[in-house]
Amino acid sequence: MDMQTVVLGTTGTTAEDVVAVARHHARVELGEDAVTALAAAREIVDALAAKPDPVYGVSTGFGALATRHIGQDLRAALQRNIVRSHAAGMGPRVEREVVRALMFLRLKTVCSGHTGVRPEVAQTMADVLNAGITPVVHEYGSLGCSGDLAPLSHCALTLMGEGDAEGPDGETRPAGELLAEHGITPVELREKEGLALLNGTDGMLGMLVMALADLDTLYKSADITAALSLEALLGTAKVLAPELHAIRPHPGQAASAANMLAVLAGSGLTGHHQDDAPRVQDAYSVRCAPQVAGAGRDTLAHARTVAERELAAAVDNPVVLPDGRVESNGNFHGAPVAYVLDFLAIAAADLGSIAERRTDRLLDKNRSHGLPPFLADDAGVDSGLMIAQYTQAALVSELKRLAVPASADSIPSSAMQEDHVSMGWSAARKLRTAVGNLGRIIAVELYAATRAIELREGLTPAPASRAVIEAVRKAGVEGPGPDRFLAPDLAAADTFVREGRLVAAVEPVTGPLA
Repeated sequence: MDMQTVVLGTTGTTAEDVVAVARHHARVELGEDAVTALAAAREIVDALAAKPDPVYGVSTGFGALATRHIGQDLRAALQRNIVRSHAAGMGPRVEREVVRALMFLRLKTVCSGHTGVRPEVAQTMADVLNAGITPVVHEYGSLGCSGDLAPLSHCALTLMGEGDAEGPDGETRPAGELLAEHGITPVELREKEGLALLNGTDGMLGMLVMALADLDTLYKSADITAALSLEALLGTAKVLAPELHAIRPHPGQAASAANMLAVLAGSGLTGHHQDDAPRVQDAYSVRCAPQVAGAGRDTLAHARTVAERELAAAVDNPVVLPDGRVESNGNFHGAPVAYVLDFLAIAAADLGSIAERRTDRLLDKNRSHGLPPFLADDAGVDSGLMIAQYTQAALVSELKRLAVPASADSIPSSAMQEDHVSMGWSAARKLRTAVGNLGRIIAVELYAATRAIELREGLTPAPASRAVIEAVRKAGVEGPGPDRFLAPDLAAADTFVREGRLVAAVEPVTGPLA
């Protein structure tokens, strides 16, 4: 199959293109309009550089050092030095897909024609991406204001043939060697170019876009596991009726309820009660599942709107305007992105929390309506899923800590010139951890709910539930039986959820889920 190609023009890019480049190594090309805009903006910068008047980013220092006028003989050194000095990250390496998204989104802004970067520099950025060369970027170094400075500087350093990078084979080597092997000439930066390569919200935006893609799958998965738990607990599906959700018209809530109802269609378990005792209401974790997951879905919708606006933006300082002005601005501030990154971490924590409560209910013989303690084969001899719930609870506790907003913090920098920052990069980093943990929490609920349904002998689960059980067993997640080494089963369930196979198992029966 031919590799996908993404063409960057002057008007931004899409979330789908970010994921294609970051995760699936799609090729990147510069559109004709981008090349034309790059050349036109560069003419403006060159004209300003030739004048005696100081222009920020062109013929001055940076940040708190912007008061010094830099002569033409030192401007190449100025641009090299800003990259070298700002490539000051520390800590563990950032994931390959994050760095590719970071580079691609910086190139997106460069191609807008508002940065003053030469076309050949933009082409080199595309060449590095297409060669599979990934700069070494570290966890710490961005305050989310004046852009993701240290992360982007490490990327710019690779374009100069300096520092370390990872080749397509996964081996880390000097960047200059990797560029030479792929026939890429290192760039020699000119006026404004060093600054333009490192002054943007690209890292936090890239992580937001990928988190949105992952959370779309996880929210559908959570609706499925909530339905399976309701079924295993012999709950009532009446609370999922569309007319009930229409009178509180939150779109996410209606979508989650519709998903659960679709999964439960044809179930022989819902509405049955232990000893035929009527159950007027199920517990909140079962009855309110659409309300909680729905609120998260509406949060996702808001975050997508912010991401789409940012994907259409040209984030740099200063910017080149069509009328020939080069103007300073504050568009690099990460607040819009940082807020939704934190908001998503809060929603993920709550979704994980309600999933864990359903799991705990499945394991408690006093609340599970006839299921064996801990879903064990021979309770007392066997512990069943007791410690699987401990692991799930530990993950939920971690999610709660990760929900503390990074964007509520600010730490002044650059001699008080940059005296209010967004901490958006930090918000993005903790959201990535939260998304991974949420997938694991949903996987534990899936493991417990499928086992519980299979233990309901004599009752027929919904066709969608049967499809899930068949698919998850084929994926190496075993069913009821004596105690065994659980970690491999839980890992297989996590992979099953994370790769979207749970949703894929259900949709042939239910149709596409919302």
